[in-house]
Amino acid sequence: MKKDIHIAASPLTGTIYAGNTLKEGVWAANKKDVTLEALVAVAKHVEKFGEPVELSRQNGTIEYRITVEKLEGALDELRRNTDTSAY
Repeated sequence: MKKDIHIAASPLTGTIYAGNTLKEGVWAANKKDVTLEALVAVAKHVEKFGEPVELSRQNGTIEYRITVEKLEGALDELRRNTDTSAY
């Protein structure tokens, strides 16, 4: 049986985790911190649109507006100081 990957931010630390959950919604033992990879992916996704991306509730109320400002050279420095295998 194929297991879907679940992605969520910790309410205590803000760390973004990816992994499998058990039937009860509890994280299985294989969760992984993907905070940096997730943030870079979102930044690149929003940048591609060239305008803010809005996330709405089911009733149409905008809950989040995500904007990105690219700073030249900043990502290169970040990559030098972290694991870049995901990029």
